[in-house]
Amino acid sequence: MAYHFRRAHRLLKTDDFSSVFSLRQSRGNAFFQVHIRPNGLSHARLGLVVGKKVAKRANRRNYIKRSVREWFRLHQHGLGGNDYVVRARQPFVRENRVEAITALAALFAKLTRCRASSSS
Repeated sequence: MAYHFRRAHRLLKTDDFSSVFSLRQSRGNAFFQVHIRPNGLSHARLGLVVGKKVAKRANRRNYIKRSVREWFRLHQHGLGGNDYVVRARQPFVRENRVEAITALAALFAKLTRCRASSSS
């Protein structure tokens, strides 16, 4: 099992992001809001939104994005053929990274359960 995060696993274009947002299926908590949409592919794709309102400094925004990407890279095989857009709601630093990533994992688990129950 390869744990790569290649270009094919990323949402890059505005149209890709817009199509996920337009479906309006999402879940959120204090740290993140996650939007989901089926993509018809055999793998999951990830898009990230971390605005300046969340963290003014670029290095803080990049840390948040790196942390989310790393979690996605390790867990992408269990996510199926969906597009995910993760929007950060609140900044986190190394001290509370574990709490934030646990919250992210809970959101993905909740979305996966919802998708499984609605498709059956």
